[in-house]
Amino acid sequence: EAIEEYDYTGSYLPAYPIKVNQNCHIVDELLRAGRKYNLCLEIGSKTEFLAALSFEQKPGALLICNGFKDTEYIENAVLGMRLGKRVVLVVEKVYEVDLIIEKLRDLPPALRPAIGLRLRLAARGSGRWGRAGGSTSKFGLTTLELLQCIEKLKNAGMLGLVEMLHCHNGSQITEIRKIKNVMREMARIYAKVRKNGIKIKYLNVGGGLGVDYDGSRTSSDSSVNYSMQEFANDVVYTIHTVCESEEVEAPIIVTETGRALTAYHAILVTNVITEIHGDTPAVTATEEDPLVVQELAELRDEITIKNFREFYHDALHQREELLSMFNLGYLDLESRAKGESLFWEICRKSVTYARRQKFVPEEFEALERHLAKKYVCNFSIFQSLPDHWAIEQLFPIMPIHRLTEMPTEAASLVDLTCDSDGEIDNFVDLKDIKKTLAVHPLDGNPYYLAILLVGAYQDTMGNFHNLFGKVNEAYVIIDERKQVHIQRIVRGDSAAEVTAHFGYDRDTMLRRVRAQIERLGLEGEARTEMEHCLALYRKQLDHSPYLREGTGA
Repeated sequence: EAIEEYDYTGSYLPAYPIKVNQNCHIVDELLRAGRKYNLCLEIGSKTEFLAALSFEQKPGALLICNGFKDTEYIENAVLGMRLGKRVVLVVEKVYEVDLIIEKLRDLPPALRPAIGLRLRLAARGSGRWGRAGGSTSKFGLTTLELLQCIEKLKNAGMLGLVEMLHCHNGSQITEIRKIKNVMREMARIYAKVRKNGIKIKYLNVGGGLGVDYDGSRTSSDSSVNYSMQEFANDVVYTIHTVCESEEVEAPIIVTETGRALTAYHAILVTNVITEIHGDTPAVTATEEDPLVVQELAELRDEITIKNFREFYHDALHQREELLSMFNLGYLDLESRAKGESLFWEICRKSVTYARRQKFVPEEFEALERHLAKKYVCNFSIFQSLPDHWAIEQLFPIMPIHRLTEMPTEAASLVDLTCDSDGEIDNFVDLKDIKKTLAVHPLDGNPYYLAILLVGAYQDTMGNFHNLFGKVNEAYVIIDERKQVHIQRIVRGDSAAEVTAHFGYDRDTMLRRVRAQIERLGLEGEARTEMEHCLALYRKQLDHSPYLREGTGA
């Protein structure tokens, strides 16, 4: 639409960077759906290269090769040419030009891949990955290095292989103004290079097209202040305007917008195992209880909307006194338990009264968050949502059933790992980030939550903390009649498969456990019972590391 709107004389090729999600089924499906658009592939390592070579691409689609290179990398590029692929070797560093010249010098022209030059622009993106661009970036050639590469290729008689200029100014660029700046500088460099007699065909503007995770349409880290159409308009218009002013031919525009292509395709569904809450049964203090417990009971009974702030502060003091007396040995466990129950009752009453105020005092907002329930969910944040743990990425989360019921509870979500970082306590809200999620009360039946927009990077970057592995996957398609079909189911990792990543061998583990049983020297029923235990151990090695359905309350 943008090409038609601005009468752009060039064309467009989309490219999928497989680093965003290297899952074979995902790449296959993207290539199938993108065939009519000549969807290209982009790779950044030798292993990704080997994976990409195995895919059938439509004739005319590019195989764009970024990343640091050695001779094997360049040999893979030649193999790609032999397979009939349109390979573009993108130069990241000056030394790579020498390797390319050495490996391609004696090859016939038909086996020589095209060459691209990656630029290190002064303009930068915005958001968490803004430092991927700019003059201090890890990637790309400075203006001087660009000229050095051109001179080397010219002297080797290979300048005609240079067909692409490329830049990448970071993932999830949050501000459209930054994108315009990058496009303007890149288009100007393209025009100058073109005027020097180098027939660049492709202007690869990289990625950066962001996903509006929190729905705010702002320049926050989890959003973008532009639409996909505005992104396309600004890219096309800026390049078109510069090419017209410089009187050079408009290039074929290439984008590598992997996040925008894949984020939407995946949903993580987890069941809630149980809840952690501070609810305590009501207690009654007697004259036999220690004075500190009696005073807490008096505060609990006499707190009102008029005095809740003062009484809450008094309760804080009494709780300190309670713990001090216990640590000095003056209170027994029963008295401490009764005093703590009274204190939390006072806290809950204080929050209830605070909510009725026109402005809720900050300390009571914090207290309400502290009192919120925690729903224990059957997944690992480190395996399935690593970006939440690593960079506090927001993801939309919602129940997938009971949607006609008003959610009356507020809870954070905790995973199965033995790690305090395994908690989600930042959630999408209408105006800001909230610390709890609106959920339904657990009623003894299964309760499921969906975590949305997890298709980009989460699969690739997940780790095996506490030896939790890949989860089960169901591939679902919706046909033209809006009918839902499960295309395939992929079983998640078993315990044996997870431990194998760390040097454990299933047969060796079984042999070692059996040897321990033999050393016990058991006979009769005791021996039979241990054989049953061994069979259970063997069975559980083949089970999922996650909890079985129906666990919890």
